[in-house]
Amino acid sequence: QVQLVESGGGLVQSGGSLTLSCAASTRTFSDYPMGWFRQVPGKEREFVAAVSWSGGSTYYADSVKGRFTISRDNAKNMVYLQMNSLKPEDTAVYYCAGGLLFSKYSYEYDYWGQGTQVTVSS
Repeated sequence: QVQLVESGGGLVQSGGSLTLSCAASTRTFSDYPMGWFRQVPGKEREFVAAVSWSGGSTYYADSVKGRFTISRDNAKNMVYLQMNSLKPEDTAVYYCAGGLLFSKYSYEYDYWGQGTQVTVSS
């Protein structure tokens, strides 16, 4: 079992930056590719970014490519999402997820955090 806890959400103005963090409670963190997803009420959960086991490979949704950066620190059991040039349409609850596949599909992730709210004002 892997427990994930996100932090770092908040309110930011358009064009601003935020860094989300996700702490994982497992002794085998490096066994899991990690992802970030987001969800707006009434809409399906949307893929944002994923990072491979070692952090050597990353994958981004087109909507955030060039603005967001996912990274991980396996020594600290942490995964991060650096978000720059934020837009009002980035407003959502952001979820950290862990699974056995390096994937953009939410159904391939087994472990989820509780989510952290990001609100971007115009």
